[in-house]
Amino acid sequence: MGNTLVESQLIEARKTLLEICEKLSDYLDEMTLTEMLREEHLGEKEYYQSILSSLRRVLVFCEEGQDACSVILNGKTFRKVAAEKTLYWIYHHCIEEFFNPRIDNWYEDSRSAYTGKNSIKFSKPVPASVKELMRSIEGAFQMIREELEYYETDYKTRMVQSK
Repeated sequence: MGNTLVESQLIEARKTLLEICEKLSDYLDEMTLTEMLREEHLGEKEYYQSILSSLRRVLVFCEEGQDACSVILNGKTFRKVAAEKTLYWIYHHCIEEFFNPRIDNWYEDSRSAYTGKNSIKFSKPVPASVKELMRSIEGAFQMIREELEYYETDYKTRMVQSK
């Protein structure tokens, strides 16, 4: 893959991650466990704690990915191999953590792609603010996933072949 294509993907990934980080940060800065319980009266405290934990984890991965993109893009010369490794990392940490969180607080309903509805479904009832947050960032994650799917197979294949 040419330098300009990899560089443009890195620029787009950084921009998308920045947008996602802003929305997640704003939500996590304002929302408390008490407010979530107030918003959804029948909610389960432990479940809400794990949702907040998963959202923080996604945020940290996205911030790390965004920082890595910035370091490469601000370098004197463009390092294609480092950029490809970073895009691969973003795919496997940011995107995978969003669609398949370590703690099963939510999951991706793959059939939703065919219906045009949001694909993130929750295991239990959640406050409307959580649903709205997920709706607001899901499109960005879908876009970046489609853009970086190439790295799921190609980068891994090249790493195996180089050994």
